[in-house]
Amino acid sequence: MTTRYETLPLPETYREAFGVEPPDTRGERYVKPRKPGFFIRAVAPPPGDTESAAGADPDAGSDAAPDADGAPRLARELVHAQWGLVPHWVKSASDGRLRAPKLVNARSETVSTATPFREAWLKGQRCIVPMAAFFEDDWRSGKAVPTRIARVDGLPMAAAGLWARWTGPEGEELVSYTVLTVNANSHALIHRYQPPGSEKRMPALLNEGAYGAWLSARPEKAREFMRQYPANWLLANPVESKADKGPPAFL
Repeated sequence: MTTRYETLPLPETYREAFGVEPPDTRGERYVKPRKPGFFIRAVAPPPGDTESAAGADPDAGSDAAPDADGAPRLARELVHAQWGLVPHWVKSASDGRLRAPKLVNARSETVSTATPFREAWLKGQRCIVPMAAFFEDDWRSGKAVPTRIARVDGLPMAAAGLWARWTGPEGEELVSYTVLTVNANSHALIHRYQPPGSEKRMPALLNEGAYGAWLSARPEKAREFMRQYPANWLLANPVESKADKGPPAFL
């Protein structure tokens, strides 16, 4: 279970890697449950905006076509939201925030039937959670050693996720998201981490060329993206502390 990750350090990376406008500030460097972070979702371009539609999917290729059902190709937007999904049926915003720490991850194997996530999955409320790295504890020494896991090449990672919008009785809104995870018991790297005897899990990380397809896939096809990320593409390094020492703005 991943409960801490690092946001992207450079604003231009959002545009270069994901095709979205960057936020004004980085926010917290390390995102934890109930804290604000960012996710990317698909949005339909305005009617007649053919230029936006044509340039919305930088990883789709120059010959990308509209969906088979005639739907327009989707643009993308960056959304500031709470990490820890708040289902539509919670009674209050405070109740949603209280539940959030247990809903920062969604098991891909049961996401279509699990009560907190079922509606978001079936409605296609999929998103991408951009991150520079995520953190797991290494227990092999007998005590937890926080470990930073990132791509070997230093490029940003894109975790598959779901998002939701909760609306209260007085019209207040709370937008939130969760990171989808896959079993990692057999993963050459991740199996070393997390508490002994527990099932090993890791974020469902997307390949660069799959961003547009993940955001636009039908639910029955979306499961095809739920797979382990290759171990030889990841690098793990122990860190001194879990404390958030990052600055509030972009580096």
